[in-house]
Amino acid sequence: MDKPISGYHKDEEGDWVAELACGHFQHVRHNPPWVSRPWVITEDGRNLMLGHKLPCKKCDLQAPVDII
Repeated sequence: MDKPISGYHKDEEGDWVAELACGHFQHVRHNPPWVSRPWVITEDGRNLMLGHKLPCKKCDLQAPVDII
């Protein structure tokens, strides 16, 4: 189920985590060559992706919302 990005925070290791409108979190790492997300590196890039939908496997599993 696709859900829009509503915000971001960093995890304890300093990696960016997208906060989805459904209340679930999803890592959004830029880790070439496996994952190419150069937009996550800059604040402007992250802001441009607000509202962009990501597939939420936790919604598909009906998991409870995540807590920071």
